Amino acid sequence: MTVVMVEDLDPASPDGGVPAHYGDPMREQRTLATAVGLVDRSNRDVVAVPGEERASWLHTLTTQHLSDLTKDQGTELLVLSPHGHVEQHAYVTEDGETAWLDTEPGAGAGLLKYLEMMRFFTRVEPRAATGELAVLSLVGPGAGDLFPELPQPRVHAVPGPKFAAGEVAAGPTSLYPVAEFFGGLARRVPLGVDLLVPRVSRTAVIEKLGVPLAGLWAYEAIRVEHRIPRLGWETDHRTIPAEADFMAAAVHLDKGCYRGQETVARVHHLGRPPRRLALLHFDGVATDQPPAKGTPVTRDGREVGFVGTAVRHHELGLVALAVLKRNVADGDELRVGESVVAVDPH
Repeated sequence: MTVVMVEDLDPASPDGGVPAHYGDPMREQRTLATAVGLVDRSNRDVVAVPGEERASWLHTLTTQHLSDLTKDQGTELLVLSPHGHVEQHAYVTEDGETAWLDTEPGAGAGLLKYLEMMRFFTRVEPRAATGELAVLSLVGPGAGDLFPELPQPRVHAVPGPKFAAGEVAAGPTSLYPVAEFFGGLARRVPLGVDLLVPRVSRTAVIEKLGVPLAGLWAYEAIRVEHRIPRLGWETDHRTIPAEADFMAAAVHLDKGCYRGQETVARVHHLGRPPRRLALLHFDGVATDQPPAKGTPVTRDGREVGFVGTAVRHHELGLVALAVLKRNVADGDELRVGESVVAVDPH
C-alpha cells in the first residue's frame, strides 16, 4: 500500500506525522462519504485532567457547561482570552476518573500551561498525555454501526439573541456518548466515532478494526463539506466564537462567569458578530490548486476575509472554508488570488 505522509508533501505543515493519503485521495473521500474509513489523527495533542474537582474546575475556566459531566460523556470546549478571542479548542472525553482533552497538533502545550496556571488549590492534576493516547477517527455513515451501543451525538441549537434566563438547559450544549474500547475510549461525534486508544496499541487497533484506511486529506475534505471549524485554520488572533461557528458545540450561553464571557454575551445579544464562516466554491478556471491557509479573500480589490482550509472535494471540486466580514453578501463577486469564488448560500 502506498502511504504518503503529510510532511512528505509539506514539510512545514502542522499536520505532520500522519498519512495525507494512501495513493488515491478521491477514492478515500468517497469511502468516508458513503461507507466508513479509518483516519489516523494520532498527531493530535492530548491533555489529561484527573482529580475529583475536574468537572467543576473546567466548568469555571471554559465556555462549556461541565459541572455535571459524568462518566461516558464527551463534549467540546473553548478557552477564551479576557477579550473573548478564541485561544484554545478541545474535545472532552470523561471516563469517570479523568477528563481527556484532545486538541490540535502543537496546541497541547499552550492548553496545559493555561490549566496549570489556574490550578491554585483545586484538586486536579493536569498533565501532558499525548504519549499515552492516540486519536483515530472512524468517519462515514457506517461508523456508528461498528459501535451500536453509542447513540447519536446531540448538539443543541443556539438560542436566539433575546433568549430568557433558564431557557438554555444546564449541561453541555453538545453531548457525545462515550464507551470503553480496546483499552481506550470510543466517542460518538457528528462525523463518526473518534477513538482514544493507548498509543502503543495504535497499530493493533487499526488491524483489529479492519476497515479501509483514509488519509488526512480525505478527512479534511469531509470536514470542510460539513463546515466544521478548526482552531488555527478557521481562526486568527481576533476570532470570537460566533465568527467561526463554535457556538452550538462548545459555548453555553447561560452559565456562570468565565474568562471572555462578556464579549460572548454582548455579541450574541446584539446578533451581529463582525465576521462569519462561509463555504467558498472556486470557479476552477484560474487554478485547480488549493490556496494556502490565510490567503486573502477580496471584493473589488479590498480584503474582506481569509481562507482557512482549502481542499479538492470529490463532488464539490475546489472549495474552502473562509472567514468573511459580516457585510459580505452571498451574491458578491469575490476573488481568492486570480480565482473567482462564490459563497455557498446553504
